[in-house]
Amino acid sequence: MAGKAKTSDWANLNKYENENSNLEAPNSDEKRITFFGDSITEGWKTIHPDFFVDKAYINRGINGQTTSQMLLRFRPDVLALQPQIVLILAGTNDIAGNTGPTTLKTILGNLISMCELAKANHIKAVLCSILPSYDYPWRTNMNPADKIEALNAMILKYAKANNIAYVDYYSAMADERKGLKTSYSEDGVHPNKEGYLLMEPIVEAIINNL
Repeated sequence: MAGKAKTSDWANLNKYENENSNLEAPNSDEKRITFFGDSITEGWKTIHPDFFVDKAYINRGINGQTTSQMLLRFRPDVLALQPQIVLILAGTNDIAGNTGPTTLKTILGNLISMCELAKANHIKAVLCSILPSYDYPWRTNMNPADKIEALNAMILKYAKANNIAYVDYYSAMADERKGLKTSYSEDGVHPNKEGYLLMEPIVEAIINNL
């Protein structure tokens, strides 16, 4: 029965259940920020944990997740935590087809839904560019590079039209093949420590502006 229950938790809603329940409401001067995403976000706290020390940063990344799964857990893992800002970094696993085939329009729609939920709850949403990738090690020959570039353009267009901040990791990390520079990744998808060290000032510049 336990195994069956785990299998049915499609969006992995239980992953942060204990941490969320133990997290107190933010005090009046706390500038709480939630980093919401997939393995690129989850790995950030593992590979460079110092970035999250002594800051009101909450990491809510889950390995392998698509935007459809993230949309399902947006309420418990973002809204219920009452952050001032949520940084949303997602979409590459959708392109990889982790939960089945999907369109760029559907991915964007899921991201828009998250932004609308944040706005309705007085949380500032920040959309992040998807990191470049030439190929996926777990699902080869998907030719993601052009799709990622196109989806980033769609995300940026929506962000500009709706006065939403946009974090451009892509431009600093892409190589001549529209893949992730080898100095920033071991597998062409996930940042290594050097990759995260590059990303951190880029995102904190946006946070400081907000």
